[in-house]
Amino acid sequence: MSKKQIWFEVNENETIEQCLERMKKEGYMPMGRKEEPVFHIVDGEPTYLRQKIKFKGILMSD
Repeated sequence: MSKKQIWFEVNENETIEQCLERMKKEGYMPMGRKEEPVFHIVDGEPTYLRQKIKFKGILMSD
């Protein structure tokens, strides 16, 4: 049994469109989007690395 709601993260080597297509193949449609910055430490200081993007997927009805 599938969950009714699940978060899908856009992988580092994946476009947003590819992530949305992956969601669709698994039977989910996007109903929300969340972004958060990812930092790493360089010389003891936090430095921006990339943006993490997640889509909230809602299970599509049959």
